[in-house]
Amino acid sequence: MAREEIKAELARVAVSLGAPAGVVVELETPREKSHGDVATNLALVLAKTLGAKPREVAGRIVAALSFPPGIVASVEIAGPGFINFRLATDQLTGILHTIIAAGPGYGRAPATGGAPVNVEFVSANPTGPLHVGHGRQAALGDAIASLLEWTGRKVTREFYYNDAGAQIMKLAASVQARVAQLRGREAELPEGGYHGEYIRELAERYAEAHPADRDAADLEQVRRFAVEALRQEQDRDLQAFGVRFDVYFLESSLYADGRVAETVGRWAAAGHTYERDGALWLRTTDFGDDKDRVIRRSPEKGGEYTYFVPDVAYHVGKWRRGFTRAINVQGSDHHSTVTRVRIGLQALDLGIPPGYPEYVLHQMVTVMKGGEEVRISKRAGSYVTVQDLVEEVGRDAVRYFFLMRKADSHLQFDIDLALKRSEENPVFYVQMAHARMSGVFRVGSVDASAVTAEGVDIAVLTDPSEAELLKVLARFPESVERAAEALDPQRITNYLEELARAAHLWYHRCRVLGESPPVERARLAVARATQIVLANALTLLGLSAPERM
Repeated sequence: MAREEIKAELARVAVSLGAPAGVVVELETPREKSHGDVATNLALVLAKTLGAKPREVAGRIVAALSFPPGIVASVEIAGPGFINFRLATDQLTGILHTIIAAGPGYGRAPATGGAPVNVEFVSANPTGPLHVGHGRQAALGDAIASLLEWTGRKVTREFYYNDAGAQIMKLAASVQARVAQLRGREAELPEGGYHGEYIRELAERYAEAHPADRDAADLEQVRRFAVEALRQEQDRDLQAFGVRFDVYFLESSLYADGRVAETVGRWAAAGHTYERDGALWLRTTDFGDDKDRVIRRSPEKGGEYTYFVPDVAYHVGKWRRGFTRAINVQGSDHHSTVTRVRIGLQALDLGIPPGYPEYVLHQMVTVMKGGEEVRISKRAGSYVTVQDLVEEVGRDAVRYFFLMRKADSHLQFDIDLALKRSEENPVFYVQMAHARMSGVFRVGSVDASAVTAEGVDIAVLTDPSEAELLKVLARFPESVERAAEALDPQRITNYLEELARAAHLWYHRCRVLGESPPVERARLAVARATQIVLANALTLLGLSAPERM
């Protein structure tokens, strides 16, 4: 494609002018159409190295550029030294050929053959239904995994079940209390226990499944039952949400097979631990932390390991499984976990790099309906569940809305907007663009899969909206690559909305069927290419591409 040839030529010229070999050339798509199709800030980057003003460097770069015919129509210098390129018309013909020939593979890179990547997300405690924060995390994690796959990486999606610790025992005690109430006895829920209607449901199911344990006296049996039941429910919700996992990892296994003990033992052997006030501490200040951290509480406080100890042991396991790159998608409340886990790994001296694992932290979700915040679920009681939202507005709208803001920004989920069937609703607007392209073939009784770019004369596409649409289509592979590099699916929703705007404008301005044969053939190819790219981008995000709406 032209962009790669432009990058390669810019890199060649930069080195010839005295820049170091391997100079990184960045290309951007200007926001203003008057600034051309492609722009670079290379002159500004090289100004200091070459000892000249950016505009002077830009002039030297432009003077040295040499492209084969049919790549670039014009080059100009703008502002303090930006270089803007306009693509030759021949490139537009090539775009149609490339997209239609690749079909579902357009935008996908070949497998890199590199080390596998582990993407861990959701990892909810099995103490209740999934709330909307888990839903945002599910959409983000799944989309990030897909972006990495589309750029050639081998990805493992992993769910880490926190099935051990105090919260799980509070869950068991809560179910136990509800069983007692079912038997007509007075029983109070434990302090900090769980109050949702789903706890009553679990109690009823436990009483039915274990009639011999009338008082739910076997708390360990209650715990296992409740955890398994809620795990199955969470799995069903995630499957309904279109999210799958390759690996389910149990926190309890880290204790059972001795990996937590091994981790603490390695810290102690390296001299990184000490005892104070009956607790065991890790000298995290030796690795840049603001204070040392407790790794095992004093007997008076339960004598348990703190939560980050099994987290460290868990990530040692990831590293040993061959995942030299691991990405964790978690809520912003895990911010302090980042430092502790990374320091804990460094203190083990296993050769794990300081930035391992990578983290994508997302902000909270506020659900709005009728201009007011929705705070509770009929079933969960204290929060809104993913299932509530999916039942209200549908899976596609939920996934899209969770992805259309950057992860580190607060998300306001407007149910009323998600239900609108108008261009105000971004997911409806994008999917309608695909339906309109599909409608062209349906109305014309044309087999879309048989449409090719062979014999298309690009010169007959004279409306300005046609060239603009083709240029947007050409940027899809680059958009996928950049989104994958930034671990930012929002870049794809932004791209989809830009593509939808260009597609709707073209649809309204340019008639396809009934035109002269050369025009109809060319516009059918444009409709087919647009249909393909919209479907590919929607599929990447886990959304459907409807043919009718």
